[in-house]
Amino acid sequence: MTVMTDTDSNPKGQSWGRALRHPGYRLFFCGQAVSLMGSWMQMVGQSWLVYRLTGSAEMLGLVAFVGQIPVFVFGLLGGAVADRMPRRRLILLTQGIFLMQAAALAVLTLAGWVEVWHVLALAVVFGIINAVDIPARQAFTVDLVGKEDLGNAVALDASIFNGARLVAPALAGSLVAGLGEGWCFAINALSFLGVLAALAVMPEPKQGAGAPAGESMLARIRDGLVFVAGHGPILALMAMLGLSGLMGMSFSVLMPVFADRVLGGGPETLGLLMSGAGAGALLASLAVAGPAQGASRGRVAWGLCGFGFALVAFSMSSLTLLSMGLLALAGMALVAHNTASQTLVQTLVPDAFRARTMALYSMTFMAATPLGSLLAGVASGHLGPQATVATGGMACILGALAYRRWAP
Repeated sequence: MTVMTDTDSNPKGQSWGRALRHPGYRLFFCGQAVSLMGSWMQMVGQSWLVYRLTGSAEMLGLVAFVGQIPVFVFGLLGGAVADRMPRRRLILLTQGIFLMQAAALAVLTLAGWVEVWHVLALAVVFGIINAVDIPARQAFTVDLVGKEDLGNAVALDASIFNGARLVAPALAGSLVAGLGEGWCFAINALSFLGVLAALAVMPEPKQGAGAPAGESMLARIRDGLVFVAGHGPILALMAMLGLSGLMGMSFSVLMPVFADRVLGGGPETLGLLMSGAGAGALLASLAVAGPAQGASRGRVAWGLCGFGFALVAFSMSSLTLLSMGLLALAGMALVAHNTASQTLVQTLVPDAFRARTMALYSMTFMAATPLGSLLAGVASGHLGPQATVATGGMACILGALAYRRWAP
């Protein structure tokens, strides 16, 4: 069994943004920066649309569940495909289908035809494609930058994700309030052109050795499961990821309820809350992308612990500005945890198992998060949103302390 130490997984003394020296990664980085703005706008628009149509916290949880659970069901199959196919072409395909999914939701909403079952069906389509796209993109990052700059690339990816998370929700909240949700979906469809253009002009990068030629799909899946099951440190990291998804991420699905019932606001308040979380996450990801930043078991544990404390405090707040600040702290802590966790897993896994391992890693989160969303919706109906989020935060704190004490 490999034993993980508290030492950093990345070499010291690297400059900020070092991964951008790779031309292919620069193109992919810029394309994703455009696409992620649209994705965050769609997330805000979709959550408010569902809440407007139903007024139900349970339905918010159900939409999140059906959009994420396909990654658990099909994720390992998607990873096996990504270990065999040219990843650039595979990502071109998945991103193109995402464009069509967003365009369909835009047309239905702008035409006034949308019903909640349309949102549920398109969320399932999104989840199925995501089961292939996530492991392909995560493995593709290593193809573009290599292991030497992997930690920096993970942090840079987090910075554009959270930069979009900071700006786009507030824009989407204003857009929803002024023109309706459909324009958020239309902008998202157009935003996919950025990453598609970047992939189209990029040469095919050298891909690490995958599964042996001629090996069956079932054999590839079995070998991936056997590898991860025998690797204690990776299993422990996946357990923490699952805990954060199951118990901690419930706060995001309940944001419309907090904006409306706890803080007495509307879609603008929802956008501000999500931007608050994005601001903290962006600051953390920029710091992690800087020189002399590496991943360690300590950062995995204390990041999750800090996330839990911030959620407990947020659940007690009835002031919008205070809630934004506490969500910013939660975002900072969660990014510190997630970037350390993903970098450590990517560093520990050999190229031959990379996409399958990252598929299992994503499956862990994508199984726990929709289940947590579903449970949060039900619990919120019985206990209230504040008690639900506080319970999740306490679970994260206890899990982080257990990982710090007993993980290999």
